[in-house]
Amino acid sequence: MKKELQVAALDNGTVIDHIPNNKLFEVVRILHLEKCPESSIIVGFNLDSKKMGHKSLIKVRNHFFTDAELNQLSIVSPNFTLCIIKNYEVVEKKTIELPEVVKNIVKCPNPKCITNNEPMPTLFTTSDQSKGILQCHYCEKEINVEDVKFT
Repeated sequence: MKKELQVAALDNGTVIDHIPNNKLFEVVRILHLEKCPESSIIVGFNLDSKKMGHKSLIKVRNHFFTDAELNQLSIVSPNFTLCIIKNYEVVEKKTIELPEVVKNIVKCPNPKCITNNEPMPTLFTTSDQSKGILQCHYCEKEINVEDVKFT
C-alpha cells in the first residue's frame, strides 16, 4: 500500500525536517518566518516519523537560510535535517549539528561572567555534542542547549 504524502511537495526552497514538536514555534520565531512575505510557508506539526516517532517540519518556498540562521537553529534543535530543493529535486541534504564554536548567539547564564558585565561578544565551545552542552570560554560555565537564552 502506497502511503500518501502528509505535506505537499516543494518546487524550490528549503525544508527543515526532524524538528522536535516542542521546538517548532521557537524555530519559527528564530527564523522570523513572518518576515518572508514573498515565500509560501508550510508548517507540519506532529507528523509521523520513523526516526523520532513524531516530528515537525517547515517548508519555505524560494527562500534559503544563512549559515548564521542555521547556527541559531542548531542550538534550539540540534540534529535537524536541512534539504535544499530545486525543481522538485533534493540537491543538498545534510544534518545540522551543534557547531564547535558558538559566537555571540547565546547569553552566558553566569551573572558574574565578563560578557554580562562588559560590552563584548559571548563565546561558547561545545563540550558535549551528544548531550548538547555548551561551555562559556570566559567563565567556563556549562549550559544545556535546552536552557539557552539568545543574545
